[in-house]
Amino acid sequence: MTDPADTLQQLQQLQQENGDLGTHLSIVRVSEPIFSPDAENPGPSPSKRTSDASTLDNPSPASLEADLTHYKELFSKLRFSYVEQVTKEKFLRAIVGDPPLVVGHNENVELEAQLAEVKAELRARKEEVRAMVAEMDKTGRDLAARYNNVQLQMTKLSTLPESIESLDATIAGLRAKQMSDMDGSSSQKMSLPATLSLLSEREAELAALNRQLAAVQNTLPRKTREAETMERELAVLEKRKTEAITQAREARRRKEEGESDGLEEMGRWYRSAEEVLKRLVDVEG
Repeated sequence: MTDPADTLQQLQQLQQENGDLGTHLSIVRVSEPIFSPDAENPGPSPSKRTSDASTLDNPSPASLEADLTHYKELFSKLRFSYVEQVTKEKFLRAIVGDPPLVVGHNENVELEAQLAEVKAELRARKEEVRAMVAEMDKTGRDLAARYNNVQLQMTKLSTLPESIESLDATIAGLRAKQMSDMDGSSSQKMSLPATLSLLSEREAELAALNRQLAAVQNTLPRKTREAETMERELAVLEKRKTEAITQAREARRRKEEGESDGLEEMGRWYRSAEEVLKRLVDVEG
């Protein structure tokens, strides 16, 4: 398995050798005027432009598109100026020559036919150039996407060594813990028959626990109802207890204050009635 740190080092070295992609891609500087200001009849002057793609540190698709439009316009004006200058030169050579060059109708017809052929060939070449430009644009966009992907992968790759070290430390800790657990557990050292026997025992215990749990779940509604009944009875008893405590406190208060609540008189009457009944029983006996 390739070491991510070595891979990252190789990629960085390759990038340093080849340089940054954005700083080596540039368009030929043609924004300067083709003709000098002192030249006779310089023709249409190209539009001035303060910057071009070759001066940008980080060219963007928008800036490249603007420069491409500018250069197309510039080459169109350059072609017009070139054709105009060549035509003037040929015309002047024809009229000042000795003898003067006179072009007849037949020659004009032949030249027009040749011109039509040349124009057809030029249109074919233009179509080829257009296809080449479209292919280059597609290739450039694909390369830009791949370059961004490579940069993203390199960023992720730079964080891999630390992640791998952390994972290695975690794996080592887990292995050490596993070894300690295996050393401390005698069940890990048993033979296959003993292990199967222990498994059967554990399954039987689990089945018994499941049966007990099912029985408890079946009796749970009845126990719940009994608990609710006992809670209601307890509430009634608590209420009676509170009332009895209140009555006892009230009776004690009255007794301390010297008030008679009639209980003692009733008790003496009951005792006297009991004595009378006992005497009557003795007499009859």
